[in-house]
Amino acid sequence: MAQQHSKHVQSKIKSFYDNREASGLQRLQELVTDLYLAEGKKRATTWGYIEKALEKVGVKPDRIAHLKAKDDPQLLAKVVEELMAKG
Repeated sequence: MAQQHSKHVQSKIKSFYDNREASGLQRLQELVTDLYLAEGKKRATTWGYIEKALEKVGVKPDRIAHLKAKDDPQLLAKVVEELMAKG
């Protein structure tokens, strides 16, 4: 059953989907900072979040695997800058 939304709710939904990529990139920037500071188990957990965020913004799985294998925050930061330049 299709649900009818008010104009206000429709505009909120549209805004969410229009800004999804920008919010994903912002989240990636925050995760780069977290990665610089993380050690041990926290670093592995942070990489899990990074993988999901990279998938959401359209980075290919082989590139994500390469970034994770390198485990270099500077390399990840360069990828985020590249993505921001595209968007």
